[in-house]
Amino acid sequence: MPSLLVAVADSVFPNLDLARAVVSRAGAELRLAPQPTPEGIVATAKEADALLVTYAKINADMISQMKRCRIISRFGIGVDNVDIAAATRQGIVVTKVPDYCIDEVSDHAMALLLSLVRKIPFSSARAHAGRWEMPAVTPIHRLRGTVLGLVGFGRIPQLVAPKAKAFGLRVVASDPFVPQAVMDQAGVGKVEFAELLKISDYISIHSPLLPETHHLFSTEVFRQMKPGALLVNTSRGPVVDEAALAAALDAKQIAGAALDVLEQEPPVSSPLFGRDNVILTPHTSFYSVESLEELQTKAAEEVVRVLSGQPPRNPVNPEALAAARSK
Repeated sequence: MPSLLVAVADSVFPNLDLARAVVSRAGAELRLAPQPTPEGIVATAKEADALLVTYAKINADMISQMKRCRIISRFGIGVDNVDIAAATRQGIVVTKVPDYCIDEVSDHAMALLLSLVRKIPFSSARAHAGRWEMPAVTPIHRLRGTVLGLVGFGRIPQLVAPKAKAFGLRVVASDPFVPQAVMDQAGVGKVEFAELLKISDYISIHSPLLPETHHLFSTEVFRQMKPGALLVNTSRGPVVDEAALAAALDAKQIAGAALDVLEQEPPVSSPLFGRDNVILTPHTSFYSVESLEELQTKAAEEVVRVLSGQPPRNPVNPEALAAARSK
């Protein structure tokens, strides 16, 4: 009988076979919560030694009831759905998988940008409706020689940059945490956020969701962008104020947007629905068969490391490591 229990709060995977195989190497049993609700998760996790989570909110009250837990490992890159401070106070290490879908998201960002610039969804819809009308999609401008501004320059935008440059775009980025030398090596111009807004023909958002980035793209920010600018967001929905974006599109302050993420997912309604100059995809930029296999495996491996007394590879709150080892 396994002496360790690994709870799973919620899952988007076809099955959990890969994670189960990984944790079994540490003599642990994997158990999925009956429902991805606070009550359902706590019922499974309160006696668990570790918790794996995808999208479920793991708040302070839930964490306080997880007396044996040593690690909360997220199936994903961002950890804004976990109360990090509460986990730290209880000596629970929180981990993420920051490198599992960087190819997929960078590809998706470029696909959205190209589709937006070339007006492909709009053209396709009209052609399917029997309207073979090139004048309806004009004007379309050449990519080469234009400027792509990257908001954030972590792993994903560092892959977007060479893909964009292959199309002849000049790439600049704004990220106060990335050294000049990193951007120089990538051949990317380091600029302040205000300058990026001013000079970019296209802006692709790659920033995490933090208090200071919530509604970063606001009414005032849209006013600083070029009138013909296009916006792409594959990071987190709440980084963009959707009402402000809709107003900016109505006022022709910017020309279009392509979003893989929204403030509310799934959306009940949105002022962005039904617009020819807005492309929406249902938070699929991370997805490929291979990326999900990698994600499930790497998140489970973090659990095994901590339960085996080893340090995790990607701790969000490393200060909790000492407390976790003493449990």
